[in-house]
Amino acid sequence: MSNGQWYPPEWPDRIRALARGDLVPETPRRAATVMLLRDTVDGPAVHMLRRRASMSFAGGAYAYPGGGVDARDSRPIGWAGPSLAEWAACLGVDEGSAQAIVCAAVRETYEEAGVLLAGPTGDSVVSDTTDDTWEADRQALVHRELSFADFLDRRGLVVRSDLLGAWARWITPEFEPRRYDTWFFVAVLPEGQRTRNASTEADRTVWIRPADAAEGYDRGELLMLPPTIATLRSLIPHPAAVDALAAARRQDLTPVLATARMVGEELVLSWPGHAEFTKNIPIGGPR
Repeated sequence: MSNGQWYPPEWPDRIRALARGDLVPETPRRAATVMLLRDTVDGPAVHMLRRRASMSFAGGAYAYPGGGVDARDSRPIGWAGPSLAEWAACLGVDEGSAQAIVCAAVRETYEEAGVLLAGPTGDSVVSDTTDDTWEADRQALVHRELSFADFLDRRGLVVRSDLLGAWARWITPEFEPRRYDTWFFVAVLPEGQRTRNASTEADRTVWIRPADAAEGYDRGELLMLPPTIATLRSLIPHPAAVDALAAARRQDLTPVLATARMVGEELVLSWPGHAEFTKNIPIGGPR
């Protein structure tokens, strides 16, 4: 492996099964992930976590805080920022789904990084989420003992959707059994808050410049999935965190879905618009 692209060894067999019609694709579950940014003297840094090596999927790979949409994320809540109609148009879904996706992004960032993009009013944001009562609520969210809507109501908070910018959308390939339809967002670390490794799925967290992370991937030192390194590279041109947030308004949210096709004696795996991830798999390879 010349770079850090994570590639499951079972994929060739699953691709062949899909081509034969022996594999029925799973319906992807909606998910959201957040590229949390902060400024440094050398430019913006992004918060990343490393998945534990023991994880069955992408163990050891670097990723952003995120996870699946909870059905309860669409419950009525206090809301600030662009309207649900605006978010629905941006994300390409209905209003209820738009709320659930944005809420999942905010909730997962709090669950996995301890950072909360919410405030008492539409122009404020909480500044500290580290005491024992906050931690008890975060744990209750993680274990699904508390819905995000009830958490916000208990705390008297509204979701600050204006602190998020939609950046990209990637759908897990049809030959992967654990499929997600994932929206990637950018956000700037709120003043006064700090990240911590709050995820049970991660053994390390880092703040790293996107260019440095990409170089680590290119050297084969940092393991990543295609959506992660692709979004990292797209952050590199922005000189400040707020510039990336502003640029979200111009991002193309056309879903990226890997395809597999037969070319001669090879299966060719590719992600439209991302030639660097193309894989050529010999038909006669291990089965």
